[in-house]
Amino acid sequence: MTIRPAKIEDLPTLLDFEQKLIEAERPMDPTLKQNEKISYYSIEDYIKADHTEVVVAEIEGEIVGSGYGQIRDRKEFFQQKQLGYIGFMYVKEEHRGKGISQAVINYLYQWFTTKDLEEIRLTVYEKNPRAIRAYEKSGFEKHLIEMRINLKD
Repeated sequence: MTIRPAKIEDLPTLLDFEQKLIEAERPMDPTLKQNEKISYYSIEDYIKADHTEVVVAEIEGEIVGSGYGQIRDRKEFFQQKQLGYIGFMYVKEEHRGKGISQAVINYLYQWFTTKDLEEIRLTVYEKNPRAIRAYEKSGFEKHLIEMRINLKD
């Protein structure tokens, strides 16, 4: 397996991954538009940006996973001015459980280290225990809980 920075030529595969990720998350989030195509990310812009590192996992030349690391500014009351954020974690179904997400996260850890960042965060749906376990394996701990209410229900 190889983890490498994404290239513009990888965009069709990455856009497909994004749609598969959205398809998997729609049942977990009643606030997402359900019957139309949506997009979470500006993947092409992220590939070109200095503050974001989009990476892919390849096995025998086939892209089987993805993720991105992004440097984000923090509000002035935090100790650090910036933090790392991980998103767009996706692994093809037939390659799950092989340590691919761990390898992508470890690659991004190294990238964040070169940017002198101390903290990395991510968000995950509570109804996605498999992803939560994968992130906990990489050392992440639960920190905040976001809550919601629909006043029309």
